[in-house]
Amino acid sequence: MLASGCALVALAIGGLIHHARYEQVADQARTNATAELVRVRKVYVATGSVDHEDSAAAIDSPALPAPLRAAALAKRRTTYLRLDGDHPAVWAARPIGEKSVLSVKLPLDDARDELHELDNQLIAWGTVVVALAALGGAAVASRVSRDLRTAAATARKISEGDLDARINHPRPPRTKDEVAELACAVDTMATTLQQRLEAEQRFTADVAHELRTPLTGLQTAAELLPPGRPTELVRNRVAALRTLTEDLLEVARLDARIEQPDLEVHPLGKLVAGIIQRAGYKAEFTGDMDALVRTDARRLERILANLIVNARRHGSAPVEILVAGTCVTVRDHGPGFPEHLLAEGPQRFLTGAKERGQGTGLGLTIALGQAEVIGARVELGNADDGGALATVVLPAADTC
Repeated sequence: MLASGCALVALAIGGLIHHARYEQVADQARTNATAELVRVRKVYVATGSVDHEDSAAAIDSPALPAPLRAAALAKRRTTYLRLDGDHPAVWAARPIGEKSVLSVKLPLDDARDELHELDNQLIAWGTVVVALAALGGAAVASRVSRDLRTAAATARKISEGDLDARINHPRPPRTKDEVAELACAVDTMATTLQQRLEAEQRFTADVAHELRTPLTGLQTAAELLPPGRPTELVRNRVAALRTLTEDLLEVARLDARIEQPDLEVHPLGKLVAGIIQRAGYKAEFTGDMDALVRTDARRLERILANLIVNARRHGSAPVEILVAGTCVTVRDHGPGFPEHLLAEGPQRFLTGAKERGQGTGLGLTIALGQAEVIGARVELGNADDGGALATVVLPAADTC
């Protein structure tokens, strides 16, 4: 596009230069022809004849262009110019008597050659200018495109959670560089966003940590209450509040990315069966018992516990657990996950559809965060015949 624009500009400038030089040459040729005609007429008036051996001047020349002859007979002083063809020339004529025409003819071969030479130089220099402009434009466009791709890649990293990603584009001290301004703006935005998120994470962790001490005392006091329905309600609420506090602390640690997994090789089927047995969940378990995975058994237990509790609390029985290869699928037979949750992912303190019950919305968040720590992923979906599907995809032992 830039080369095409430069070519059009060069063509326009070349055309203007050619036209201006053509007009200059033509005006000079007509002036010379008119001056020569005046000189020849003086000679004719003085001597009564024209030197016929000079082909530049003649009376009633048979080669005189018809339009010029007609104009001369009509008493109009004019010239006739032709710069193309094999024999370019300029004519000037005036009447002599009633029916005769005195004319002069000056050759313009040198002027034609000069114009051709000018055109060749314009073409050559125009080509050089367009080539240089194209190369320079390509270099500038490549640099700008590279910087913009870097900015886009950094923005994607930030959106994916990498808050340490920066463009680090050097900002020129005095020149006006819009790409550098954009890079600095993105880096500033990322730094500000990181600081605010870290402040929120610290606030959440501090609040949860500060709540642990009074909650411990409150739980101890609740245990001392006499048996009864009010005591049972108080104990249940204290236990729920304590669980929420522990979940908030876990979310804060996951957000801070300070968790370190303890990875070991385990047979997935036996590991999942043991988790279900220890927790005492009522769930239908089937699957392969021999597939080996490299994972953190404690964190996997936390992931599956959250998924099973989510299925029992928000879905309907039966809850099915299937191990296939290196995948563990937890399925319920309830209304399934809402569409916005499948599209946007789990949101904290948002449980989704009302028909799936109430809760804090931290269970799926923690499951996804712990899966990222151990190098696994959690895929959410709905079964064709109804019910929510949560699949934990673990890396095989030989790929770790």
